[in-house]
Amino acid sequence: MEANEIELGPIDMVVIGYPPGAPMSGEAIPILLDLVDRGIVHVLDALFVTKNEDGTFSGFDIADLEPGSVGDLSVFAGAATGLIGDEDVSMVAEEIEPGTSAVMIVYENSWAAPCSAAVRRNGGRLIASERISAQDLVDALDAAEATAAS
Repeated sequence: MEANEIELGPIDMVVIGYPPGAPMSGEAIPILLDLVDRGIVHVLDALFVTKNEDGTFSGFDIADLEPGSVGDLSVFAGAATGLIGDEDVSMVAEEIEPGTSAVMIVYENSWAAPCSAAVRRNGGRLIASERISAQDLVDALDAAEATAAS
């Protein structure tokens, strides 16, 4: 199958850290599961990274964690395409503090797949992609409002 025939949306990876003492209530899990159920996103990989107090770290598939310790995220046990490699785990471990855990999730933005496929079929190609943080948007809107008020 040629690349322009594959109907895939953009692929993103997020890393969410949980410092020691974080409540980890699981409040976000049902929201993520709803996005998956509605076909908005498709989780491709999910991996936990834990950094010990001595600086050593490990990456764990959700299936390798204590039953019940990840709540409803257990539906992603075994989600592994190979997109998350040892280098990615090392990079995350470098960024988190000792005693901290993080979850790495790679997901397809399924909602964009039909448009992305149409662009490719018509000779279009991705030239650049950048994630803009919510805080950057808030700052830009505040600056625009301040400028308009002057």
